[in-house]
Amino acid sequence: MGLDETAQKPHDRLGAYLAADMEAVNELIRTRMASEHAPRIPEVTAHLVEAGGKRLRPMLTLAAARMCGYEGDHHVKLAATVEFIHTATLLHDDVVDESRQRRGRPTANLLWDNKSSVLVGDYLFARAFQLMTETGSLRVLDILANASATIAEGEVLQLTAAQDLRTDEGIYLKVIRGKTAALFSAATEVGGVIAGVPEDQVRALFTYGDALGIAFQIADDLLDYGGTSAVIGKNVGDDFRERKLTLPVIKAVAKADAEERAFWTRVIEKGDQRDGDLEEALALMARDGAMEATRDEALMWAGQAKDALGALPAHELRDMLADLADYVVGRVN
Repeated sequence: MGLDETAQKPHDRLGAYLAADMEAVNELIRTRMASEHAPRIPEVTAHLVEAGGKRLRPMLTLAAARMCGYEGDHHVKLAATVEFIHTATLLHDDVVDESRQRRGRPTANLLWDNKSSVLVGDYLFARAFQLMTETGSLRVLDILANASATIAEGEVLQLTAAQDLRTDEGIYLKVIRGKTAALFSAATEVGGVIAGVPEDQVRALFTYGDALGIAFQIADDLLDYGGTSAVIGKNVGDDFRERKLTLPVIKAVAKADAEERAFWTRVIEKGDQRDGDLEEALALMARDGAMEATRDEALMWAGQAKDALGALPAHELRDMLADLADYVVGRVN
């Protein structure tokens, strides 16, 4: 899930504003991913953590806390927690998806093996729970534990829904709420909780993260059919080859006639993919307006994210978060 290298303005501004906090997060990550007894753990983790990811999720935690006037240091621990949870899910995802490329580099399961990826992912989850307990906040623990369960639930739901043409937009939304939006919303919500802001502001931060995560994933799924490898950090058409029913395909299937449905059944449900099938899929999605409708949906969720920020105090960081919502969907122009 890569952010475009050429148009990073909101992300760059966030990074510059939060530079000291991010350095503290990175230092904490380096310290906590060390292992005295299993050197493979830092090897595998460093390959992914230091692969040039944008650290978007931990930045959301830092931004939420700072925007709400937080002056302590627990936000650094929570940001590192969020990054560990995210990295653990990526390691497990690449095993499940049999992926060969992540952030433009070979995946850990390709360089080492599936066993290492699964076990190191488990180690990072354990480290995340150690870190979040250090804040002493039961509510923070509850939010992040629930998010971790929701992420796993979303991944399992995707296993059963991904290659079933009966999967509709409601099921798709549950999947992406789990696999992506749950960690975005937890990242922003805990920033407000740790800052001790009123409940309406905590809810607004949750709503912002939830809507941003949904917009981000819809845009990402659209980019798989219309982006470039440099932008998305993986191969264009990977979702098609992995037979994932993402929103552009779901919308195309909903409008398909009998002949088109037979095509989708062959390539997605049966996995019988031939030369030219990706091009045919793109043509069908364009003809049925599925790409444009998917983009409209991403824009709608980005708008909801920006609306949620209205309940939060005026702040330079609030403006950057609003720009970020525009940016994650602007990638699909």
